[in-house]
Amino acid sequence: MVCSIIVITLLALGLASNIIGGYLYPQFYDHSCPRAQEIVRNVVAKAVAKEPRMAASLLRLHFHDCFVKGCDASILLDSGGSIISEKKSNSNRNSARGFEVMDEIKAVIEKECPHTVSCADILALAARDSTVLTGGPSWEVPLGRRDSRGASLSCSNNNVPAPNNTFQTILTKFKLQGLDIVDLVALSGSHTIGFARCTRFRERLYNQSGNGKPDNTLDQSYASQLRRNCPRSGGDQNQFFLDFVSPIKFDNSYFKNLMANKGLLNSDQVLFTKNGESRELVKTYAYNQELFFQQFAKSMIKMGNISPLTGYRGEIRQDCRKINA
Repeated sequence: MVCSIIVITLLALGLASNIIGGYLYPQFYDHSCPRAQEIVRNVVAKAVAKEPRMAASLLRLHFHDCFVKGCDASILLDSGGSIISEKKSNSNRNSARGFEVMDEIKAVIEKECPHTVSCADILALAARDSTVLTGGPSWEVPLGRRDSRGASLSCSNNNVPAPNNTFQTILTKFKLQGLDIVDLVALSGSHTIGFARCTRFRERLYNQSGNGKPDNTLDQSYASQLRRNCPRSGGDQNQFFLDFVSPIKFDNSYFKNLMANKGLLNSDQVLFTKNGESRELVKTYAYNQELFFQQFAKSMIKMGNISPLTGYRGEIRQDCRKINA
């Protein structure tokens, strides 16, 4: 299966995007489901209060959804019939989570306004609300996406950047989605919240280049701390903060960590070590949180505009886990 190249057209800095077959705009549900955004916000707030980690999980779901044939909620589909779920992909298996929160939001919204609000739009709103609840910026979310009637395991495996990808591979994956190096660095800043498992960075601690030596771009005292709970073998599922300084606060300390060679994932640290332009962006955001917040909001809108299904394409799923009968 070919994973298509995506083109996004932005209008007014992405606050409305000109999409073939329809428009995305923040007021899309103002008449058909006026409480939609309030419902999403309330359920997300409850979930994050119960488990702060959930904010990062919901933000990640939107990202992993948009990078696979556009922001169409394909990541939420379970396997069944001809559908092989994207939840089984290398980037999602044993790590993508928050599906129960999505179920709860959808159930409340379906009671309020049946067959009206898409799962894809709920994902986009939940990502914004998760950012705000943890101290990050807010933005108006363009709405009007519809849900896919299929999923693509192969595209999920191929399109979503992996922790061990080279800088150039990661940048290429972003460019294939119509995103640029500024978007790459700003969106990577979402790693200011959340966790990663030992398996995602073990190579950096013990065998980065296949020579039995650790990554020399990783601060050695930080590496020693990580090795205590991430041994050469075993402990695969042990969790580590992506940003050890302020792990549940959305701020710019992620970029400060990169400047100190204390990025957890290889895909984080290469932003500072492998490219001059991205290095300068890291410095800029480390010194100026407001600038980071402004660009993060712009880049989230841009990412949310990747190949949405609009008009009569796709459907409004009644259950986010399965296509309509």
